Amino acid sequence: MDAIRVRGGKPLKGTVKISGAKNAALPILCATLLSDGQSRLRNVPALRDIDTTAALLRFLGRNVRVNAPEVHVDAGSDVRPEAPYELVKQMRASVLVLGPLVARFGRAKVSLPGGCAIGARPIDQHLKGLEAMGCKIRLERGYVIAEGPNGGGRLRGAEVAFDLPTVTGTENLMMAAALAKGQTTLVNCAREPEVEELGRVLNKMGATVDGAGTDVIHIRGKDQGELEPFDHAIIPDRIEAGTYMCAAAILPGGDVIIEGAEIHDLEALVMKMRAAGVEVATEGQSIRVRRNGPLRGVNVTTAPHPGFPTDMQAQFLVLMCTAASESVITETIFENRFMHVPELLRMGGNIALRGNTAVVDGAERLYGASVMATDLRASASLIIAGLAAEDETEVRRVYHLDRGYERIEEKLGGLGATIARVRGAES
Repeated sequence: MDAIRVRGGKPLKGTVKISGAKNAALPILCATLLSDGQSRLRNVPALRDIDTTAALLRFLGRNVRVNAPEVHVDAGSDVRPEAPYELVKQMRASVLVLGPLVARFGRAKVSLPGGCAIGARPIDQHLKGLEAMGCKIRLERGYVIAEGPNGGGRLRGAEVAFDLPTVTGTENLMMAAALAKGQTTLVNCAREPEVEELGRVLNKMGATVDGAGTDVIHIRGKDQGELEPFDHAIIPDRIEAGTYMCAAAILPGGDVIIEGAEIHDLEALVMKMRAAGVEVATEGQSIRVRRNGPLRGVNVTTAPHPGFPTDMQAQFLVLMCTAASESVITETIFENRFMHVPELLRMGGNIALRGNTAVVDGAERLYGASVMATDLRASASLIIAGLAAEDETEVRRVYHLDRGYERIEEKLGGLGATIARVRGAES
């Protein structure tokens, strides 16, 4: 397996361009199942998750050409409404084919999902919504088998109230509702920018989606064959942008312009970074991050958007490892998302775990070590720690990293970091 080696001590300076948002591109790729003809996605990042989704769509019968930053999806001659374990186990977002398949073809067989091992992420809210729309659902040998009304008929609009906000649940039901008869109302929806982006695409296709990005979404579906293919440029990746913001601030003297980032999608992170003593300002279509003095400890509690994103918890925790006072980081979304902490302890971090809370007492310095990445965002956090550490840090098992960060070693290297990928390093 590959590893990333980082030699710390050099503040980052320069400009980095943010790639398209993985978490927007994946549901939009799945939305291509709702129509025939050729759809074109632009500003798509070159990531393993994009390749996995393309392979899944090919298995389902689509013709897919990936030439990042563009992906073209064309309807094939035959459809196989089944997503096998071998593909779905690699990425939890694969479950997003469930809604469009059953809406378009009346049936679907989709393996229960996999992905990062950061805690239980059930799909009960997806299934509850589909049942309200007339689906018959059964679980069989690790698969969800869904069938439309009357043995594969058209879904019908319904009102669905989520027990808790769920991004993929909201997206799956939005796509299912785009071909359902009548109006569907989704209540207590996820409000992430990626959900809003999917709503824009469904409207381009001809559905009527109102309220995407708020907690109540109304969708009026179209008849079979009425949804059109689309041409769409993916929004910038706010989590990638936030990751580079933390990297820019990890050492005094850091001064980085993050090109293409949307500051209004990062308000919770920006507020906490400013409270910690980091200068964050907009410059045209970019965000400039500068750190001149010591950091102050800041308390953070993760929450659904527009709260502090769980996908930024690990990176911000590393930043607090270098602060001059104590901070408390509370994780409310996933119960197993502190797996980076034992690795940070190996690097000299002063962190105490208490249930779903990490108490961080800023260390005088971090030290280079050999550490193991456990999930996507933990991978990025360990690289950021390596930027601040004395001597060399080797981050192993970075296959997680390649699921969500495009050319991170090249981008950090362009900002002055001493960083390299080691091919085939010992795991």
